[in-house]
Amino acid sequence: MATSLIDGNSVLAVDVGAANTRAVLFDVVEGEYRFVASGSAPSTAQAPFKDVSEGVRNAIAHLQDILGRSLLDNSRDLILPSQADGSGVDGLAVTLSAGPTIKAALVGLLAEVSLESGRRLVESTYARIVETIGLNDRRKTEQQIDALLRAQPDLIVITGGTDGGAARSIQKLLEPIGLASFIMPAEKMPAILFAGNAKLAEEVKSLLGGFASLLHISPNVRPSLETEDIEPASRELARMVVEVRKRQMQGVDTLQAWSGGHTFPTAYAAGRMVRFLSKVYSADKGILSVDLGTSAAIIAAGFKHTSTLNVYPQFGLGENLPALLNYASLEEILRWSPLDISEGALRDYLYQKSLYPASIAATQEDLALSQAVARQALYLAMQFAQRDFPRQARRIKPSLLPLFEPILAGGGALSDASRPGHGLLLLLDALQPAGVTTVILDQNNLLPLLGAAAEQNNILPIQVLESGAFLSAGTVIAPVVSASFGVPILRAVLTYENGTEARADLKYGTIETLPLSSGETGRLKLQLLHGADVGFGAGRFPKGGIQVTGGALGLVFDGRGRPLELPSDPVRRRELIKKWLWTLGGG
Repeated sequence: MATSLIDGNSVLAVDVGAANTRAVLFDVVEGEYRFVASGSAPSTAQAPFKDVSEGVRNAIAHLQDILGRSLLDNSRDLILPSQADGSGVDGLAVTLSAGPTIKAALVGLLAEVSLESGRRLVESTYARIVETIGLNDRRKTEQQIDALLRAQPDLIVITGGTDGGAARSIQKLLEPIGLASFIMPAEKMPAILFAGNAKLAEEVKSLLGGFASLLHISPNVRPSLETEDIEPASRELARMVVEVRKRQMQGVDTLQAWSGGHTFPTAYAAGRMVRFLSKVYSADKGILSVDLGTSAAIIAAGFKHTSTLNVYPQFGLGENLPALLNYASLEEILRWSPLDISEGALRDYLYQKSLYPASIAATQEDLALSQAVARQALYLAMQFAQRDFPRQARRIKPSLLPLFEPILAGGGALSDASRPGHGLLLLLDALQPAGVTTVILDQNNLLPLLGAAAEQNNILPIQVLESGAFLSAGTVIAPVVSASFGVPILRAVLTYENGTEARADLKYGTIETLPLSSGETGRLKLQLLHGADVGFGAGRFPKGGIQVTGGALGLVFDGRGRPLELPSDPVRRRELIKKWLWTLGGG
């Protein structure tokens, strides 16, 4: 029996989403931490409750019914710490994605330097930039003040100036911020984050001292022209976002008190786990996590020496859904549907889903629409996120996604374990990964909760990750090749642990599978034709093959090319999508 490094401390992790609130218990089982059970309830951020703590209490009540163990007392307050009779828990961690999109104003010097770093910082949380003021802004000071008053930002992020560098330009930009904040009513004053020249920190405190409770100072995101370090500022911004949510929604302060301050934005907690995993995995590939939820699309990527976190509320599947049409046409969304559906039906679906984000598909048409919308939203989010991936990341072609191992997918649209074929094809279509990668479905959406729990117990995430709490969809082999439809591009031989073999021939434009169960390994050998490349060079593959792991769908060979090009003829396109779904067991 494994020996526990802790004395059986149980941790309750709660995720407050825009549509649903989940309560998850982690506890020690046979000497190691395990994911024990999960309870859920509709979120209560909106009317008639307008208090997120009610949804949390309901989710915990559901969890305690499952466990047969009391977690709430007679006043419906959390029992903390655990008692001798087995009731309660020893710790609470909270992640939070519910709430309106945070409006942010960005202030900095040069567009391609400090403002670009500021943009990446703001995009690491549930915010959108509504106003930008830079060194080259030609507006007069009073016009800049008017712009800030019109935008009414919840948050102002100030960047600019290298550490110890020139200060006068930044000082000039602080004037409209101070005056605009002074004019605003107290309840409308924005939180302010200064992440610029460290030399100016005291002066910023002096100039904006009247708003001391709303002013936060973090290390410079651009300490030198060649160096960008967003992580310390991102950590401070995460704390600020929770404070903004306390002003926007009732009940957040209750969760803060219960958790002892261990409350984080969901995206930030997920990003922490990806950074950790990218350091654990020593391979020359990156690690990718995508989460498509009601509030936002979250793309977190970790590489050897850097990590990125991008949050896009405009691509969430909740109240912001109609805004998707600002980025894609109805026709572009419907190209992903296997059914012939009118543009009017899609438009109606977008507005209905925005009003009732927790609704589930009741018909085949609803399912096709939800999957098509999710594909387009995730596809667009990935196109935006790729801008921030390091140029030196390993790729088969410069225009394609970097090579990742593994890819983790969460969020209701992606992690449905009852339909792994639907989820995997959605990922393959939207992300279009190349080479050889393992796709893992976070069917219980544990990744952010593990990131939050790590603040209290850094052993817990490691042991839960190793326990099999995540579902492997399988290993995907996606060759990059130029060929005509139906031309053979790959021949595969899979040798199982018992010595038996299975073979597959892949033609361009098709998807094929080979069975390989979860937890099972095999050795894969490939013959690559027409210069196909799976990450080892055109037409090249290790002579002895590579070891691959199984999953719900075994080995999946995606021969549709990169980038993916769908047929322009709608009838042929829909028939192909149906065939691909059928191959992956999702027909």
